[in-house]
Amino acid sequence: MPCIPWKAILPAGCLRESSPKTNKRVVAKQTSFQRLSFSDLSDPFLVEDLSLSLGSSLHNFTLSELKAITQNFSASFLLGEGGFGPVHKGYIDDKLRPGLKAQAVAVKLLDLEGLQGHREWLAEVIFLGQLRHPHLVKLVGYCYEDEHRLLVYEFMPKGSLENHLFKRFSISLPWAIRLKITIGAAKGLAFLHEAEKPVIYRDFKASNILLDSDYTAKLSDFGLAKDGPEGDETHVSTRVMGTHGYAAPEYVMTGHLTAKSDVYSFGVVLLELLTGRRSMDKTRPSREQSLVEWARPYLNNSKKLNRVMDPNLDGQYSIKGAQKAAALAYQCLSHNPKNRPLMRQVVEILEPVQDLKEDIVGPFVYTAAMENARKPDPGRSAVKETKIPNGGHRSRSPMSPTKAYSDTALYKNSPRHKG
Repeated sequence: MPCIPWKAILPAGCLRESSPKTNKRVVAKQTSFQRLSFSDLSDPFLVEDLSLSLGSSLHNFTLSELKAITQNFSASFLLGEGGFGPVHKGYIDDKLRPGLKAQAVAVKLLDLEGLQGHREWLAEVIFLGQLRHPHLVKLVGYCYEDEHRLLVYEFMPKGSLENHLFKRFSISLPWAIRLKITIGAAKGLAFLHEAEKPVIYRDFKASNILLDSDYTAKLSDFGLAKDGPEGDETHVSTRVMGTHGYAAPEYVMTGHLTAKSDVYSFGVVLLELLTGRRSMDKTRPSREQSLVEWARPYLNNSKKLNRVMDPNLDGQYSIKGAQKAAALAYQCLSHNPKNRPLMRQVVEILEPVQDLKEDIVGPFVYTAAMENARKPDPGRSAVKETKIPNGGHRSRSPMSPTKAYSDTALYKNSPRHKG
């Protein structure tokens, strides 16, 4: 089936001209704290200046401004490409816009020949233009010019969780960092679900979790987000969209979307963090291709859990903490949505796990003898104890003739994947 560009199916006259008509305002400025939604727009294809409706902190950039800060979308500035289109790094100086501080940004450009289009772009602007939270990526502004649709975000220097978990040559994330990312992402989802006007994220996955310089997790890509059910409604009926391997089974079967659909997706990502495996991997044996189906039988079995834990952790994790996290993943992945916890309960369960450090096993220490080793001084102790971080085991090694190498230290000089 041929791919049809989104602009080819839009009704005539829906694209804005380059020179805006200042006498037409489709979206009225909000007079209360109530969040704007799709239903508040008289026509989602005739949006003039959303920054008037969504607040002064959101900037309406011109295409020429965004070309300037990305060196005309130079390939050398390319950060990656997703379903929406390519993402380029850009640099805003303090002279570009009054009140806009100098900063690095990520500029996402809609692929005009792709499967996503104006509605996904508008959803991002509407949701991220109004929602502010430490675990949601900040939308700096947007561009709406002719057929062009662009989004400008804060730059996240560590990239996506997907890159850290699955890309070759990337450094394995330590247990404590994995917990930090998990809790941060959970807090982001909990904020969306507990909002005055709840939001269902609908596309929670490793590639949509971005990391700042200290591995603080932030949710990005709100193109598929939906307003949650209102009043007596129990769900939102919608066409099935999302990513295979992350979507909740009842949503795939019925199209009924609830906050518990996000909880299931969270369980899949938690499982990826525990195992180091992708949600779907066709390169593995048939029984192991679906991560959920392969790992589920081990999650509530403390004696067998180590069989599915990520070998790249090298045993350096809290056994009790891993058991609690695995049991939580099992709950989140329940076939019955009613048995899945709320995201605020997920946060309450995970936060104490960070403090479980007493049973973390230290790294293996290899003791290598040097060629020209001096004989130990008879007046000194011939051995010393090498203490291992995190309360681990100790090794005994001769003092001056040897050097001790920790296996984890080898990663510090490994090439870091840049994605």
